[in-house]
Amino acid sequence: MSDDLAMLLGTQETTSLEFKQSAKDRDKLSKAICALANDLAQKGGGHLLIGVDDSGVPVAGVDTSDDELLRLTEIRDSGQVLDRPSMTVEVATFAGKPIVHIEVKASGTPPVRYKGKIWVRPGPTTREASRDDERVLSERRRALDLPYDSRPLSTATLGDLDLVLFRSDYLPSIVAPEVIEENGRSIEQQLSSLRLADSADAVVRPTVLGLLVLGLNPSAHIPGAYVQFVRYSGTGFDAPILDDQEMRGNLVGTATRLAAVLRGHLHTRLSEGDGFREEKKPDYPLDALREVCMNAIMHRNYENSNAPVRITWFEDRIEILNPGGPFGQVRPDNFDRVNDYRNPSLAAAMKSLGYVNRFGRGIGRIRAALEANGNPAPEFDVDTSSWSVVLRRAC
Repeated sequence: MSDDLAMLLGTQETTSLEFKQSAKDRDKLSKAICALANDLAQKGGGHLLIGVDDSGVPVAGVDTSDDELLRLTEIRDSGQVLDRPSMTVEVATFAGKPIVHIEVKASGTPPVRYKGKIWVRPGPTTREASRDDERVLSERRRALDLPYDSRPLSTATLGDLDLVLFRSDYLPSIVAPEVIEENGRSIEQQLSSLRLADSADAVVRPTVLGLLVLGLNPSAHIPGAYVQFVRYSGTGFDAPILDDQEMRGNLVGTATRLAAVLRGHLHTRLSEGDGFREEKKPDYPLDALREVCMNAIMHRNYENSNAPVRITWFEDRIEILNPGGPFGQVRPDNFDRVNDYRNPSLAAAMKSLGYVNRFGRGIGRIRAALEANGNPAPEFDVDTSSWSVVLRRAC
């Protein structure tokens, strides 16, 4: 932004404008970004200015280097603020002095949480949300044009969800322990707050996210919500089939079963190590397989395709096909550098459950794991309706 922000935004903190003298306290910055994304005052988001004191006066010595801007961008990609906020980080001018300007867009799927807690700005300060604040944010979400994974399904009821799994695994992974301890919300309120259910028209129904993560049989309501695994004994589709499985469980069950299947089909080989020592290495690194499969589940198109995620294992390669082409700002020519999310709430859930380590790092992790294991580089084929990747066996 080339204009002076002091003239454009003012010199006093508001519900949508916060000042920080420095970027040293990343915890406070994260809370502020979370609060601005929740946009309690409905300003469309807000602005966080680094290098301005509480009285609206710019300070000297602000780090505006490219490295610092990249470090600040990591707040968005670290996976601690969920759903992942849309924000930009740039150098700007405030009262004639250089500062860092973080512009945060209002979330389309509130409430946003930082480390399991909801933060808001009802005035010129950031604080933890009250129950009423949380209710307002949850109700507001229903009025927005929701991503498919946040929409309720009229064919499903709460009886289609594994509520034991919700209490034992999901709730502790995404909500801070002290919040769970003190909260007296009903199960319906908890599910709605976490986008797993929706109470539109006074009827509580699971959302697409709820069925994908906790569903007893997700594909009964979302036909393409399953993984198909086939293992051939040769290099083509005419070879005998050694194993053929369909995994139709929820995210937790599918991930557990898929990990066991992949491990069961891996073979180890001897590889030359240091000196005269030999090392045992698998045909494919499990880290790369896990990353490819979890990314396929996370990014696939659940709304417009009934095809499953397909994992086809041949003697010399593994092919993973995902029904869902580039989304948002991602294109076939930039998919390995730019990331966007067709299913933002599912991505947040997978991060909380530990199936995704960081946002926007999947392809890099796949390439690094294959290289370290001695495998050829992955071969990606991305078009408008699907993407596939071929992993070649290590020699």
